[in-house]
Amino acid sequence: MADSSSAEIKLATAKTVLSAAASVAATVMLARSIAQDFLPYEIQDYFFSGIRGFFSRFSSQVTMVIDEFDGLVNNQIYEAAEIYLGTKISTNTHRLKVSKPEQEENFTISMESNEEISEVFNGVKFNWILICRQVESKSFHNPRDLNSTLRSEVRSFQLSFHRKHKDMVLTSYLPYIVKEAKSIKQESKTLRIFTTSYDSMYANLADVWTGTNLDHPATFDTLAMDSEIKSFILRDLERFLKRKDYYRKVGKAWKRGYLLYGPPGTGKSSLIAAMANYLNFDIYDLELTEIQHNSELRRLLIAMANRSILVVEDIDCTIELQDRSAESAGTSPIEPRQKQVTLSGLLNFIDGLWSSCGDERIIIFTTNHKDKLDPALLRPGRMDVHVHMSYCTPCGFRLLAANYLGIKDHELFEEILESIQTTPVTPAEVAEQLLKNDEPDKVLKELIEFLKVKRKENEEATAKKSETERREEKNDKVEISVKDEKVETDEKNDN
Repeated sequence: MADSSSAEIKLATAKTVLSAAASVAATVMLARSIAQDFLPYEIQDYFFSGIRGFFSRFSSQVTMVIDEFDGLVNNQIYEAAEIYLGTKISTNTHRLKVSKPEQEENFTISMESNEEISEVFNGVKFNWILICRQVESKSFHNPRDLNSTLRSEVRSFQLSFHRKHKDMVLTSYLPYIVKEAKSIKQESKTLRIFTTSYDSMYANLADVWTGTNLDHPATFDTLAMDSEIKSFILRDLERFLKRKDYYRKVGKAWKRGYLLYGPPGTGKSSLIAAMANYLNFDIYDLELTEIQHNSELRRLLIAMANRSILVVEDIDCTIELQDRSAESAGTSPIEPRQKQVTLSGLLNFIDGLWSSCGDERIIIFTTNHKDKLDPALLRPGRMDVHVHMSYCTPCGFRLLAANYLGIKDHELFEEILESIQTTPVTPAEVAEQLLKNDEPDKVLKELIEFLKVKRKENEEATAKKSETERREEKNDKVEISVKDEKVETDEKNDN
């Protein structure tokens, strides 16, 4: 009887404890639900952080917060964790993000906000949670202050584990995640091309550039360029990739500048695409006319990823850059200074202190008129390699014929090669002619006729230009003669 009574008492006590625990849990859940529905986020954050801080005093767990940005630059650990955890989604995950770029076969899976993922590394359990919160941007913007606006969304990972494993996390676990993420990214990477998104210029840094997949087929094998120039560019790129430690040793930012110059249609854009495909680097296409301040240039630079190519096409006509003497002289109070990017701002962007905010970057300028560029843009350290994109050469034609017609030789080649050596014609023009027919005999005969017409047009244009120059020279002489006569008349009148 005593044993039975004791058991009943214990059972009643257990029921009471369970009932109280359930009541407390229900109250906590109700309070949390009410707080989320009716209290501002700032008050919620303060309230719950206080509760977490209270219980953390009695917990052996420690939590590391990994923000998306470290000041103004991307946090490498956050980016690595985002990629790595996408491969650790389990059946216990309730919500996740799924996307699929058009040119890729596989789906991309990543964590959704407030979801948790657990994994075991070297026998230690780690818990991850993605935290996202909205922050209203400031209405006031000072273009001279990069911190004058707030990001619209703040994202961070929280990593929890037993406090005795803190050293192991810093020395083994996080470096392992960074290494694995880099490998995953390279294996599954699809090339992308980005352009500026001016509407998001002062929102989240991750949204400053808007991108899409780059599926350009150009390679160095298909470029209609002189073989020696192609070999030189390939060797230069390979040497650049291998010299990270060398650049650091000599105190230079790990970047390389290329100037591509020559007539339109000579393959400048195709060369850029071939470089991107060869290096597996994304392209960032910068349109300077959309940029209003030097500070925006800096913001765009720090928002770029490493291992990328920055392209400014037609640098000579994209924007009117003020020269440095005009900048130092200032502007007249009658003519207030307009918003624009200055030459010194652009130079600092590509070769100043801000250019070191990133590694393994290629900067490419293109122009049809190299002589119009300020010499300050052309010196080594800014544009290290100058590549002249010339008219079609015999070597270039043979490559085009092999690519477009599938032939390496033909009885009409000799006549065509002679015409190409004497007639300035771009690779784009030749390629357009080769596209007109699949029969080599017919298309090559049409190309010969095209080159004859082209030669005649060039001769007429040259003759017209010479005639214009002669007329201008004659007018200048007449004007000088009139001025001399006027001077002599004035001297006679004075006497």
